[in-house]
Amino acid sequence: MFTGIITDVGSVRSITQKGDTRIVLTTAFDTETIDIGASIACSGVCLTVVDKGGDWFAVDASGETLSCTNLGTWNEGSKVNLERALRIGEELGGHIVTGHVDGIGEVLSVTPQGESIIIRFYVPQNLAKYIAEKGSVTINGVSLTVNEVIDDDQKRTIFAINIIPHTQEKTTFSGTKVGDKVNLEIDVLARYVARMNEFNQED
Repeated sequence: MFTGIITDVGSVRSITQKGDTRIVLTTAFDTETIDIGASIACSGVCLTVVDKGGDWFAVDASGETLSCTNLGTWNEGSKVNLERALRIGEELGGHIVTGHVDGIGEVLSVTPQGESIIIRFYVPQNLAKYIAEKGSVTINGVSLTVNEVIDDDQKRTIFAINIIPHTQEKTTFSGTKVGDKVNLEIDVLARYVARMNEFNQED
């Protein structure tokens, strides 16, 4: 379980094929405190630590994970948002995040607004009903608030978020470009509300 509050921006040191895809990530985390088998959210994807060193840890990504997330676009040097799993008693600063990616969105536009930036995303249609204005969404592992939801003339759903300077500094969003693919995790509460509504409609 995670909160969507990023505590380190690491980078991809190497990618190799060992049955699954082995990804080695550099980190500022104290790896002495990271157990083999621990879960770390890597740009929103919950992955298991399988090896580690002084300033790095390694994870394995299956073919299924690569096909359902943006990990397949990573290269050596790619920046990655990192969050260690939530411990009981720690502050829940964002919202409840599972690290299970629901779909891949695409950056439509990046617009400066004062010192902040407004980023608009296309969302897959199967996830559109879960995105609500002022609701929460996790993008590349970051807990964010939806500012706007619209449908364009091609009946695609677009939503917008505001990235303040602090978030730009502490995450990978400062380097976001049009066309980037992003990992999306919908708010677990939105999922259950939508499911309840489906049952009510059936009744």
